[in-house]
Amino acid sequence: MIAEQVSADSHAARRLAIEQSLTKRRRFKEKLCHRFTQAVSDFQLVEPNDKIAVCISGGKDSMLMAKLFQNLKRHNKFPFELVFLVMDPGYAPANRRQIEENAALLGVPVTIFESDIFNSVANVEKSPCYLCARMRRGHLYQQARALGCNKIALGHHYDDVIETTLMSMLWGGQVQTMMPKLHSTNFEGMELIRPLYYIREEDIIAWRDQNRLTFLRCACRFTEQLEGEDNEKESASKRKETKQLIAQLKKTNPAVEANIFNSMHNIALDAVIAYKTKGEKHHFLDTY
Repeated sequence: MIAEQVSADSHAARRLAIEQSLTKRRRFKEKLCHRFTQAVSDFQLVEPNDKIAVCISGGKDSMLMAKLFQNLKRHNKFPFELVFLVMDPGYAPANRRQIEENAALLGVPVTIFESDIFNSVANVEKSPCYLCARMRRGHLYQQARALGCNKIALGHHYDDVIETTLMSMLWGGQVQTMMPKLHSTNFEGMELIRPLYYIREEDIIAWRDQNRLTFLRCACRFTEQLEGEDNEKESASKRKETKQLIAQLKKTNPAVEANIFNSMHNIALDAVIAYKTKGEKHHFLDTY
């Protein structure tokens, strides 16, 4: 009994230290908390009486997002509700246990539901990760709506945004970016929000390491099979290639990341050959 109490006290002390690292350490307060609230404000991501499903995959990004949402709710001027939603798509028992233990340590009251997505994509050879992501999002929307939520929050950060922007041009032949919020096309009345939009991945990693936290990476069976291997599919990852390209460009142009990010906020339509809006294509000659 005494040992259990000591363990509980130690747990509580560590949780407090983790929470205070976000609010009292200058780097994390400015680069995590302030940038989170700035994105929420700039893009009107949280509104009065929202009920938001904070979607937790078990990775560093979504776990940090959960803590930042808790902090926002604690100090926000208007009411909104949070549900911390975890989908188990077929995790190995050790991976699910790690998510549950991290949630307990961080004081995040998770709601877990199960799906069979990993089994569904196990034998898919072409773009299994893309299919998995789409299926996961659909399940999250469905479960969130069943719980009375009107929004789901995903943990995509600044680096995800600039990589997606560049990937769309280099491999997609179009100019588009990862939006800070968007309406669901399949679940009427639901929205997707990305409140880590201004947060750099390096700062998330620094927060994780400072607090000696261990989170899941992608925990699907496909990824686990690649772990530690020099696998061609892994090295050919377009996102990985894009990340490496940006890092290389940064060596000679330190502003390259900010330039990619800001380019989506400064599109000069007068200097664009054609663009699409609401599925309709417009050409500059239409009004030349």
